Amino acid sequence: MNTKEAILLESLRLFSRRGYEAVSVRDIAKQLGITQGALYKHYSSKQDIFDSIVNRMRDNDLERAQMYELPEGSFLEMAEAYGNTQMEQIIHFTEAQFRYWTEDEFASSFRKMLTIEQYHNPEMNALYQQYLASGVVGYVEDLFREISQQRDRKWDNPKQLALEFYAPIYMLMNLYDGNENKEEAISQVRNHIDYFMQAMEEKQ
Repeated sequence: MNTKEAILLESLRLFSRRGYEAVSVRDIAKQLGITQGALYKHYSSKQDIFDSIVNRMRDNDLERAQMYELPEGSFLEMAEAYGNTQMEQIIHFTEAQFRYWTEDEFASSFRKMLTIEQYHNPEMNALYQQYLASGVVGYVEDLFREISQQRDRKWDNPKQLALEFYAPIYMLMNLYDGNENKEEAISQVRNHIDYFMQAMEEKQ
């Protein structure tokens, strides 16, 4: 791992434990055993490090959506892609995303940083909403609405369904962090999805 990558990863680790505002460039350099001058050869400021973290997450997000052949943009940008999405794709993507947000060190640290900082920083709150709250609910709502309309399913309130689908998954992420038995949390995600799908079948 090169120095620039090490700075990025160690910075995110510190932000996820102590919060972005509480960590200084000096703290990051000290943790890595380098001088601040050496750090500034790669990043001009703490904000520059943060911007690089956000860019990495954005690229990862797009890559993962493409990997599972799901829309990587908004409904207004990609209406046809939303309409072509299958429920099975959403199911597989959801379990994969749960593992990603809990098991992948970069994504997990990003999630924890946003959780800490959402109340202190408007930019962090916007990112928290985008990645972990209203942005996810809105994305799932659009997918469910298109599935319902184009496949003649009787799902009258896609926003409510999106909340019912995602809220337990969000809660299970938090339970995962404090649960020594990590596989139990994964199993609970699968159980929730199975339960939800059974309920959806009954609505048809």
